[in-house]
Amino acid sequence: MAETLLKESKLKLVFDNGVDGEGKQLFKSKTFSNIRLDSTPDELQSAAQAIASLSQKALYGVERNDSSDVQP
Repeated sequence: MAETLLKESKLKLVFDNGVDGEGKQLFKSKTFSNIRLDSTPDELQSAAQAIASLSQKALYGVERNDSSDVQP
């Protein structure tokens, strides 16, 4: 049976960047690499809030992007 091995995790912060001339919502994002593989969702949310407090733009969302290897 195959299994997956988590090899990398990234944290992406998405910020509200206003609206364009047609009223369409704009977003800006910043991705942080080398996130601890065993980070909990609460830890990631706390880190995102701390980082966002340094920005002038409002935090819209937080994403965790994991990469895994599939082993036979």
